[in-house]
Amino acid sequence: MSAAFDKPSLWQRIKPAFIGFDVLLGLAVLWLCALGLVTMYSAGFDSGTRFPDHARNMLLAFGVMFLVAQVPPQRLMMLAVPLYTVGVALLVATAVMGITKKGATRWLNVGVVIQPSEVLKIAMPLMLAWWFQRREGQLRGLDFAVALVLLALPVGLIVKQPDLGTAILVLSAGLYVIFFAGLNWKLIVPVLVVGAIAITALVIYGDTICRPEINWPGLREYQKHRVCTLLDPTTDPLGKGFHIIQGMIAIGSGGLSGKGFMKGTQTHLEFIPERTTDFIFAAFSEEFGLIGVVLLVVGFLFLIFRGLMIAAEAPTLFSRLLAGAITLSFFTYAFVNMGMVSGILPVVGIPLPFISYGGTAMVTLGLGLGILMSISRSRRLMQT
Repeated sequence: MSAAFDKPSLWQRIKPAFIGFDVLLGLAVLWLCALGLVTMYSAGFDSGTRFPDHARNMLLAFGVMFLVAQVPPQRLMMLAVPLYTVGVALLVATAVMGITKKGATRWLNVGVVIQPSEVLKIAMPLMLAWWFQRREGQLRGLDFAVALVLLALPVGLIVKQPDLGTAILVLSAGLYVIFFAGLNWKLIVPVLVVGAIAITALVIYGDTICRPEINWPGLREYQKHRVCTLLDPTTDPLGKGFHIIQGMIAIGSGGLSGKGFMKGTQTHLEFIPERTTDFIFAAFSEEFGLIGVVLLVVGFLFLIFRGLMIAAEAPTLFSRLLAGAITLSFFTYAFVNMGMVSGILPVVGIPLPFISYGGTAMVTLGLGLGILMSISRSRRLMQT
């Protein structure tokens, strides 16, 4: 009889919190985190406490992921409007009384210094997924117009700070939701065609339209300079072009198998700028070569594939839209970072997920993973 009243063990008490976790998604994240720790140890070897801080940030992100995974998608949907409203209000407050550093007003002091735009990376897809869930079964063109307004408001405030990198991430997350909600291809194709024509014209007539006396509507001078430097980094080899030139040299010098762990000359002789943050992919490529890059890309592809599978199997429209948008946000992070370091995209300050140093970005990634885990977990628990 006494056995029936024995106190449960610690594992028996915490086991329910782990039931339903997506093992495949977790393995993909662990693989990328392992590569991130190895790379940070080398790239940040002489940069103070970068390696232990990076490991701490990862643990914090895993903690956030675990906690958010316990929240059912229905509860997450209830947070959509409040989180979006607070995020936009903080962006307005930043524009009015934010902290300015290096010409950018991106931070706000609310007892602690925060960067409100980070909130919108999650709040934006949450809000739009909530909106389309409410309109399920009766979607009209006006509903997509409202969604675009909801998206344009925070993106415009972030661009004004200016913070082009975060604006791209928030914009892409919102557009992914709108696309998955069923936006007509007749509206998508013309935008793609215009974009292709603009890029072609930029490549062909770059020397002419990049002259100093020509202004680009909607872009600041430094943003124009970034694009023009991308077309020909040698026009400013010691300025904006330095990042691109050194990144490409490091990637090319890695060859097939790389120079070896802790043996990257471009990295350790400090030729690579921001080698622990935005340009850590160059340091990774130099030391681990094409083989290492393939293994890194496979990790991201597996993460994205698993995330899209979770989205496809989600039971509600809200869950499907949210999971799909968050998953493709990881793609945007990786594609833009690798593209700008490789010299095929402008330098916009987007980190490489789980590899680049940065506490705020890591916590945001953990939050996104927690939402994916929550959606996958709820489906598994419903099945059992």
